[in-house]
Amino acid sequence: MLEPPQPDRNAALFFDFDGTLTDLAPHPDAIRVAPGLPQRLMALAAAVGGAVGVVSGRPVAQIDAHLHPARLPTAGVHGAERRGPDGYLRRIATPDLAPAIAVAQALVARHPALHLEIKPGALALHYRQAELLQDEVLAAMAEAQRRVEGMALMCGKKVVELKPRRAGKGEAVRAFLDERPFRHRRPWFFGDDVTDESAFEAVLALGGVAVKVGDGETLATCRLPDPAAVLAWIDRAVAALGPQVQKATPP
Repeated sequence: MLEPPQPDRNAALFFDFDGTLTDLAPHPDAIRVAPGLPQRLMALAAAVGGAVGVVSGRPVAQIDAHLHPARLPTAGVHGAERRGPDGYLRRIATPDLAPAIAVAQALVARHPALHLEIKPGALALHYRQAELLQDEVLAAMAEAQRRVEGMALMCGKKVVELKPRRAGKGEAVRAFLDERPFRHRRPWFFGDDVTDESAFEAVLALGGVAVKVGDGETLATCRLPDPAAVLAWIDRAVAALGPQVQKATPP
């Protein structure tokens, strides 16, 4: 599979966060953001007229905290919430998740190695530190889904998520592409997980570039080995897009 080419100034660049811009960690709160990552993303955004966004399973507020002082257009919770370039945060309406939360919490009470993440309008049950419990996690989350309407299950890397059925990373990318500065640009998406495949499908359908980070089967036609390679690609892109932008690149 090919390494991604360098973008031109007409690119609209979207990045997943965990596993793409940062290495995965045993616990969602344990990630470490690489030095200079926010400045790199701001420099890249300056190079392409502001057309850089983050599309993540994390809530928007967490992305902002990790990328401060950068405040990019961001879709969180797999598109259940999305802050456009206008700065306005939009959320998909969701039902009361209390019945689903009760099911997941009961399993976590029996197996403390599991981690339940309650997001705006969604749940994620992580089993990275309890891989043998995969079947129990899947069964519990399937029962959680049955307790509420309008929700869908999605499996990622050692995590099962319950999210609004109408939310998806592909839908989030398409929504961004209807807005300036992303409109009429060639879309790119960088992601590492099966949860990113809908975004790959969306950008490829529009003649864009899909970049898989790490191993695994994928629709993407380009690949980078790890988040460090993604950051190196960003540095090369900023440098190639002009010396006036290169001054903004972190040392």
